[in-house]
Amino acid sequence: MIDQKQSLDQLPKEIKPAFLELNVLKHLNGAGFKKKFGFTCAYLFRVVFILLFHQKNWFRLLESCRGETFPGKDAVYRFLNHSGYAWRRFLLSLSGETIQRIEKLTSAGRETAFIFDDSMFERNRSKAVELLARFKDHATGAYYKGFRMLTMGWSDGHSFIPMDFALLSSTKSGINGILEGIDKRSHGYKRRQEALCSAPQVIATMLDRAKQGGVTASYVLMDSWFTHAPLLQEVVGRGLHVIGMVKNDNKRYLMNGRRLTLKELYAAAARVQGKHRNILRQIQTELAPGIPVRVVFVRHRSKKNEWLAILTTDLALTAPDMIRIYRMRWEIEVFFKCAKSLLRLQKEFQGRSYDLLVSHTTIVFSRYILLAWQHRQSTDQRSIGGLFYLLCDEVGAIDWAVALQELVDLITEIATKVGKRISNLIQRQLQHWIEGLPNYIKAYLPISCCES
Repeated sequence: MIDQKQSLDQLPKEIKPAFLELNVLKHLNGAGFKKKFGFTCAYLFRVVFILLFHQKNWFRLLESCRGETFPGKDAVYRFLNHSGYAWRRFLLSLSGETIQRIEKLTSAGRETAFIFDDSMFERNRSKAVELLARFKDHATGAYYKGFRMLTMGWSDGHSFIPMDFALLSSTKSGINGILEGIDKRSHGYKRRQEALCSAPQVIATMLDRAKQGGVTASYVLMDSWFTHAPLLQEVVGRGLHVIGMVKNDNKRYLMNGRRLTLKELYAAAARVQGKHRNILRQIQTELAPGIPVRVVFVRHRSKKNEWLAILTTDLALTAPDMIRIYRMRWEIEVFFKCAKSLLRLQKEFQGRSYDLLVSHTTIVFSRYILLAWQHRQSTDQRSIGGLFYLLCDEVGAIDWAVALQELVDLITEIATKVGKRISNLIQRQLQHWIEGLPNYIKAYLPISCCES
């Protein structure tokens, strides 16, 4: 018999149910991914999507013994380098449906949050990558070549869903600019223009797109690099509350007509009494544009003599609730680690086009969305409601009194077919059992069967 050759875009059986349930290809078609000839966009998307499970990057896979069975290198690179595909629309559509499915699993009163943060997108060995720039890593103090990957995600405290991102370049420290010949009407050119904008401007547009997509949240979480008055004013103007870490810099806070620094604000704040000994002080104040905020000072975990400041625009929140909600921001750090270490972000393709960076990053984000949904399906506690009701219907179909009478008749019939000695033994045991029953059950049994 001739062995049947399996298609190269077949998904692993572990991820296929989530891929079909979330209608990934439907969202791809809805975003306008179409080609006039050659391999379809859906086929090429699946080939790149399952590349992770081959444990090789695209270059090594084409060099392997199975390389001839895959599409040509040019077919995949033309798909990823195409500037007319709306990758952002696809990601928003896929993440929006996933969030709607997750919201059905939780109560309406549960806090949800939009989380913003940026991470290094390194291309240190590159020279000719489009819009390449030089940035400083504030964690180590070293400089790197690449981009700032500004990411927006949604979380309910259990699952994190990446929704949007922007690979930010720089006009001051840029190494390369935008390539010539890009159609200025295309999605790719708009994302190139976005890469040269400031992070607060990009965050505001991300919130607008999420709102237009029907995704809502209770709070916006961010770290100290984004918690500044202009951005807070933009977020509050969109009807959302902010919870963020505050940097100890020259920012001023209005207190009784005075402009105080964060250290002076800590000295003026009242001490917090109670069992929460790590919450030191809290105070209500205003930022320079007149935004009322509450600042809570907590003890530094590794430096006991120092403190950290957390700010919120929701004045009704208590200090413990504010800290509990802000803990959800750590999920985006876990996402960055997973995307770079496990999902092979920055490693599978080494293209020079900005469109390829955007398209491959979107595919990596979609991998994480499917894994997050599959993890939620397997760990979320659920009842066996359907099976329970089926059993109830089956039990209700037979009246218990009729079933008990049928049991007694069956035992009596067996007693008549055996010997006299065993028959008397069965009758005595049956009589002893009936005498021990409650009176309301005895009323449903005929006395004659017990006296024979």
